Amino acid sequence: MEHHKLDSIDLKILAELQADGRITNVELSRRAKITAPPCLRRMRALEKSGYIQGYHAELDAKSLGFEVTGFAFVGLSSQHDHDLKQFEEHVRSWPAVRECYMLSGEVDFILKVVARDLSSFQNFITDVLTAEKNVASVKTALVIHASKIEPGVPIDAKV
Repeated sequence: MEHHKLDSIDLKILAELQADGRITNVELSRRAKITAPPCLRRMRALEKSGYIQGYHAELDAKSLGFEVTGFAFVGLSSQHDHDLKQFEEHVRSWPAVRECYMLSGEVDFILKVVARDLSSFQNFITDVLTAEKNVASVKTALVIHASKIEPGVPIDAKV
């Protein structure tokens, strides 16, 4: 993907789409202060260039029966490239893991895990995660409540 230089209109389009992925092209063009056809062309170019990676609905986990969110801090016995890639591959197959980040420092990975209840969370940690052959240590923390959830990046779009 070839990135092109972003101007203030591109940044405004990105900021508006990040805030509301369901915005109509007409409303998006109004907010970006351009007409609809070039707005749509710019949006498609931003998608093709990889600036826009997808559109998603934000779901309410509790309404869907997922009462527990926790983080697992994972240390591996081996940090060889093959072992790291193998662990990441396994993580991608676990539906309970919603986010996974490789870290520098004391911990190799942090996983965001959602579960229906505390028992399901504990079962995932003990039966799946700690059972993984390269996992040397796991520490967990349960979320009490979220103070801020703001996906994306802090785009400064002044148009």
